[in-house]
Amino acid sequence: MKFLKALQFLCIAVVTSLLALLIYGFYAVPDELHKLTNEEISVNRPFTVRYEGDQEISLSKARNQSGRYTVEISLFHAIPIKDSTVTVGKRQYVVVSGSIFGLRIYTDGVLVVGTQEIETQNGKVNPAENAGIRKGDCIISIDGEKVNSCDKVSQILNNDAYKSFTVVIRRKNKDKTVTLTPAYSVSEQKKRAGLWIKDSAAGIGTLTFYDKETGVFAGLGHAVCDADTGEILPMAYGDTVKAAICGCYKGKSGQAGELCGTFSTETTGFLIKNNALGVYGTFLTERHDENLTPVALENEVKTGEAEMISTVDESGPQRFSINILKVDKNDGEHRNMIIEITDKRLLNITGGIVQGMSGSPILQNGMLVGAVTHVFVNDPKKGYAVFAADMVEETLNVQQQAAG
Repeated sequence: MKFLKALQFLCIAVVTSLLALLIYGFYAVPDELHKLTNEEISVNRPFTVRYEGDQEISLSKARNQSGRYTVEISLFHAIPIKDSTVTVGKRQYVVVSGSIFGLRIYTDGVLVVGTQEIETQNGKVNPAENAGIRKGDCIISIDGEKVNSCDKVSQILNNDAYKSFTVVIRRKNKDKTVTLTPAYSVSEQKKRAGLWIKDSAAGIGTLTFYDKETGVFAGLGHAVCDADTGEILPMAYGDTVKAAICGCYKGKSGQAGELCGTFSTETTGFLIKNNALGVYGTFLTERHDENLTPVALENEVKTGEAEMISTVDESGPQRFSINILKVDKNDGEHRNMIIEITDKRLLNITGGIVQGMSGSPILQNGMLVGAVTHVFVNDPKKGYAVFAADMVEETLNVQQQAAG
């Protein structure tokens, strides 16, 4: 009887352990694996990689070929767990920066940052809201005429304020047509649409790197978003200008700090893309920097000591010590690392990570591993970073777009 109970306990323990391993493997093994040519695919034991679900991966088939294919991750060569996509590529090299630049973005359409009630003889009404226009929408055209500036919107609406207008708005990449009927304001004695709009944004950020061969650069590590709506600014065009640091508001718990900078009128480049991985563009003049740095694959990024290059005063780009506390290969918002500033020099100047440092390149073991993106508001010594490999991949898309 004791033997049966012991056997039953052993079976339960084995099944529980297997289930725990299966659950751990499902979440621990990334959905996307990256490797270089002439390099094996590796996952932590007891997990194994199988090709097309029924045979061991044939390294000779993929070793020297760039591209993507799917492998099956299994436990003990027997129990399937999940499929992962493998990306095979050659080692990328870029010129690392860390310098400050100014950027100006002009929207594709006009961004709605708010709506307003109008006091009429019959009470308060909100014409924009009644038309179905929301904060965060982008006005593309009015009565068939494309609009890209606040002045253009005002000109059209004021030309004939006693009519209804056909307005095309863009919301989450989908266009929608609505009818906007302005209301007569008793206080201003004229028709008003009840719209708060903007058509541009400007600021400073940090240049992460550029490709020596193509001149395509990457910066910020995150999108330029509207401060009022939190939405990514839909960019029609933009440019970069020279900038200089003239001071800093130190960060403290509950309040993000900020680098203070001045713009020059000298244009240095043109922006091509603004998305979740940063801003991308091309330089106006050829660069002649020769120092190339290898870019780490996601699986090469480890927790531990690292360096960050930032410009926080008139001295230009400087290296500061940091720790990478966590690496997350599966984060859908590109918050792939949690970092902590450990350099006392930087903490004395800025208090930690501050606005304007976004895009600061992160180096580890002689490779570019990432770029700073966001600060922890309640602990400015800590923040998030994005994988450099993802930003480099995005420059390839920008290169194709620029060539087209």
